[in-house]
Amino acid sequence: MCMPQTVKSSPPPTDLSGKPVKTDPAKPESGSAKEQQLTREEMERLRALQERDRQVRQHEQAHMAAAGGLVVSGPSYTYQRGPDGVNYAVGGEVAISVSKGRTPEETISKAQAIERAALAPQDPSAADRAIAAQARQMAMDAQAEQARQAQGEEPSEADGKKGATPSEAANNTRQGQRARQAYEQSPGAQDFNQGLLSAYA
Repeated sequence: MCMPQTVKSSPPPTDLSGKPVKTDPAKPESGSAKEQQLTREEMERLRALQERDRQVRQHEQAHMAAAGGLVVSGPSYTYQRGPDGVNYAVGGEVAISVSKGRTPEETISKAQAIERAALAPQDPSAADRAIAAQARQMAMDAQAEQARQAQGEEPSEADGKKGATPSEAANNTRQGQRARQAYEQSPGAQDFNQGLLSAYA
């Protein structure tokens, strides 16, 4: 003999006082309640903010990955509150060191790394391009300094072959040494400077 089977239903939801709470069976269970109350225009705005947030974060992470040891701080973001009450990133920045190296060779290497970090994202901002241009100028200045130092050192070898006196050769060598010391003591060689790589600046 088969016994009748009964299906137990879950008890209705209640509030803190134990009174039943009315529910809307037509309302979907998934998604936040706030999103379900948004108008079509608000939903379009929300989707745009969510996409912007994704792009900004990818942009700054590209800077971080390429900058490596140049990173001073970041990324830091500016936010805009969406119609769902959530803050979304609409801008960001990463601070990197843009100071010169102690030698022209070190400065050239660092300038190349700065430029790579600035142009790492697929869509570099105006601020990123400005930092890249600054890095290229820094490399050009260092190359010019390399040439000046070479001119101060090479005559000692050439003059030696032509019968230059020891005092003349030593003087040329001292000129090259002074050029290096002047570069190391020039503004920015040891001072700490930083640049900001920004998204949508």
